[in-house]
Amino acid sequence: MTTPTCKWMPLALVLALAACNQNSQVTAADGGCGTLAEGEICVKIGSAGPLTGGIAESGLDTQRGVQLAINDINAQGNLMIGGKKVKLALVSEDDAADPKQGPVVAQKLVDSAVVGVVGHFNSGVSIPANKVYAEAGMVQIAPASTNPDYTLKSVKTAGGLVSAYRTILTDSRQAPVLAQYMLKNGGKTVAVLDDATQYGKGIADEVAKTLQQAGANVVHRDSATDKTTDFKAILTTIKAKNPDYVFWGGMDDTAAILAKQLKELGLKSQLVSDDGVCSERFVQLAGAAAEGTVCSQPVPLEKMPKGTQFKAAYEKTFPGKQALTFSPFAYDATFAIVEAMKLADSVKREDITKAMPKVNFEGVIGNIAFDENGDMKKGASSLFKVQEGKLVNFEVINF
Repeated sequence: MTTPTCKWMPLALVLALAACNQNSQVTAADGGCGTLAEGEICVKIGSAGPLTGGIAESGLDTQRGVQLAINDINAQGNLMIGGKKVKLALVSEDDAADPKQGPVVAQKLVDSAVVGVVGHFNSGVSIPANKVYAEAGMVQIAPASTNPDYTLKSVKTAGGLVSAYRTILTDSRQAPVLAQYMLKNGGKTVAVLDDATQYGKGIADEVAKTLQQAGANVVHRDSATDKTTDFKAILTTIKAKNPDYVFWGGMDDTAAILAKQLKELGLKSQLVSDDGVCSERFVQLAGAAAEGTVCSQPVPLEKMPKGTQFKAAYEKTFPGKQALTFSPFAYDATFAIVEAMKLADSVKREDITKAMPKVNFEGVIGNIAFDENGDMKKGASSLFKVQEGKLVNFEVINF
């Protein structure tokens, strides 16, 4: 293990509590650095995710994570690259969680002269966007895209460099945790559903595979869409098979509808789902129907090495907002780009991308270091259960 070079990171979080206020925030949309000191240069970092639509709050949360990291680094005022003082700026784009918008947004960011991108949120958007970033020789770090194909089938740069990275664990780690929960708790028969997105179908396929390999019976396998509002036909078929569990691969807004209709039709099966569902928003949308649902998340914020500091800094910088699941991963992804910039001592895209495999530092979520595919070397997954209207963590599994 190399010695972390990002020594200023813990101090940045501490300073955020005192120095980060509304006036220090970088404008999220225009990528402007404001007034530059003599000899100071402006370097832009991109952020891409769903800022409108059904899961906009998740996208805005990751954007805030990037913005907070940029604010913290700028507040330190000691980032020197190539002998020049650097001031960072954020360029943010809305992909509306639409796979067709992924490459369009990616091209906008490339044209905006950003040196690296934190994004996208959805696997189905990150995957098609990657080709654009790779062709530009630029690193893309996804804070929430868990489909293994995002990195395993990513496009390399013209120089043969990996351009797709992520700070979140893949579904190949998350899915077995969910499957094992069902297997250990009487899961002999399971219905597996998904929203037909690359994320939802990807994790549902992994869960079904793990269950079948362990001898469980997947009594029904089906896909809806991420816009489905009526699951009753599918659920009526499932009800006749009386499975122990119903697994849903998808996001929280659609899962809430599914949970309500499960109860309306009188199914006794327990709902189990992924980190796209494991949110306070799901609990609010589903109401009483959420009770008993089991889902996975990364490590809870309060159990992350620097989670307490991050939470305080986030809430001070964004009054009235609470840090959601993926903002710490976006924060650390931003620091990873800057760390690569420091290692390369360059603000050129290709140099930063080339330095990415050497990145190694202690972030909010833990150790940030990547394997040869661009995936995290270490990480953890946690299981939660909705109890009395609250998400309660009951197990953490480290990898």
